[in-house]
Amino acid sequence: MNDLVASARAELLRLRGWPAFWIVLGTWILLNLTFSYLFNYLAYTSGEQSAMSDGLPKEALLQQMLPAAVPEVFTQGMAMFGGALMLILGALAVGSGYGWGTWKTVLTQGPSRSAAVGGLLVGLALVVVALVCVAFAVDTGVAALIASTESQSLALPSASHVFDGLLTGTAILGMWTLAGALIGALARGPALAVGLGLVWVLVVENLLRATSAIFAPIAALTDRLPGTAAGSLAGAMRTVGGPATPGVLDTLSRTESLTLLALYTALFAAATITLIHRRDLT
Repeated sequence: MNDLVASARAELLRLRGWPAFWIVLGTWILLNLTFSYLFNYLAYTSGEQSAMSDGLPKEALLQQMLPAAVPEVFTQGMAMFGGALMLILGALAVGSGYGWGTWKTVLTQGPSRSAAVGGLLVGLALVVVALVCVAFAVDTGVAALIASTESQSLALPSASHVFDGLLTGTAILGMWTLAGALIGALARGPALAVGLGLVWVLVVENLLRATSAIFAPIAALTDRLPGTAAGSLAGAMRTVGGPATPGVLDTLSRTESLTLLALYTALFAAATITLIHRRDLT
């Protein structure tokens, strides 16, 4: 246990001093604000409908930018775009250890392999939780600013709704982060891992879901894919009609989605630890 805690602290220290780490996290915060609030507010003030406003009436669009709607709004982009960025982070965190040769040093001179890899995964999990909380706080601040500007209610969402939003964000981003970590371990490098991960998230799963619409037997597979579970969990947070954000689905129930995401998260973590534990470093 002491080795695991020490490894997690070491990984957090390494990540904190790594520019790519802040670039990935900052990019998600920026994209989240841009697509959830900036474009929608511009559409609202201009009185024009746009792709970003989902074709909603002005009043419904405004309600989506108020503090009470933050748990729903800040999770909508996580299924695809936020997940893709966190997959990149996971792939870089593990894959860079092969490219820089740091895994050889850590695994031959440091704690046990399981403790070293487990510490990295615990560190990434803590990063995900922190990112979700920061994104929620930032979105709430921006929503409060918009509400004040438009003389709207500053009422916050209920505690249960906040919990659902934070749990949804953590489950989605956590699963994709550990998926990236596994791909990084499989590829033994960051570049190939990032490429493979992005192709899967942005292309392969969407193609499979499109194929299932014309060939029903494939639906049994596509309904259980990681992206389907993540998209369905984000979709369960929606309360307003209109076109959904890309990647947001209504295929599975909230309970089914959470169960699948928990299983995938555990599987990806166990596979990453087992792979690095058993594999020759050369």
